[in-house]
Amino acid sequence: MKLTSSKSGRLAMEKIGLLVLFFVIIVFFLFPVLWVLSMSFKTVPELFYVPPKLFPEHFSFDNYVQVLWMADIITFLKNSFLIVGGTIVGCILLIVPAAYGLSRFRFKGKNTLQFGILIFQMISPLIIAIPLYRYFSRLHLLNNYWSLTLVYIALSLPFACWSLKGYMDTIPYSIDEAGRIDGCSRMTILLKLLIPLIVPGMISVVILIFVRSWAQFIIPFILLNDSRMFPISVGLVNLQSTGDTITTHLLAAGCILGILPTVLIFIFLQRFIVSALTAGAVKE
Repeated sequence: MKLTSSKSGRLAMEKIGLLVLFFVIIVFFLFPVLWVLSMSFKTVPELFYVPPKLFPEHFSFDNYVQVLWMADIITFLKNSFLIVGGTIVGCILLIVPAAYGLSRFRFKGKNTLQFGILIFQMISPLIIAIPLYRYFSRLHLLNNYWSLTLVYIALSLPFACWSLKGYMDTIPYSIDEAGRIDGCSRMTILLKLLIPLIVPGMISVVILIFVRSWAQFIIPFILLNDSRMFPISVGLVNLQSTGDTITTHLLAAGCILGILPTVLIFIFLQRFIVSALTAGAVKE
């Protein structure tokens, strides 16, 4: 009896410890966002209060109005949606047959190929940014949405392919066998039998591609010189304070508007994101 109660007490302490740890981690990552949100409602004098105050004395939306009307934020947001939309379409067209092949076919070197996909996922955009600039410069493809979208697709493909392959592994192979018995071709099985079943996985992958592509900064910063073509991640650089002009409050408002689409997507569709991250946890 004592052993049972001591074990229960130890488990309770472990749960409390985990909750405290999670709370510290959440505060650590959310506090900068809360601070930026607070600055977006402050006036210039409030930015220099000593000691600084987390909450503004008077909440005002003037910063947002000024940013929306004077800083081309709407144009930057449109550019981001255009680039990310093209990335999502290109990735889906490529990863569906790729995930089908990796999930349903057995061939020599399959494990090596899958490991190679993970290796490419580990490559940081910082490493390839300068070579890409020189390469696209010689091809006269700078300031081009098509070339930028191709780079986005290449960066998103490994993770997206691996995630969708993991989700497709959860679909019983007996469905393929039933289709073959009915005389269906491989393409028919993919289009009419498997794709309707993997729609939730495709949605989760699309969300992950959106979030990852929306946050890209280095690649568009290097490959785009025309400010009218900047996505929101690069366009916000124009709001930085220069000389005697203080624009920190405007930059904060622009940042909040920039992260708002991804925050809304995560809040309303987080269950799909969780399913994408856990779909690969199946036995081969």
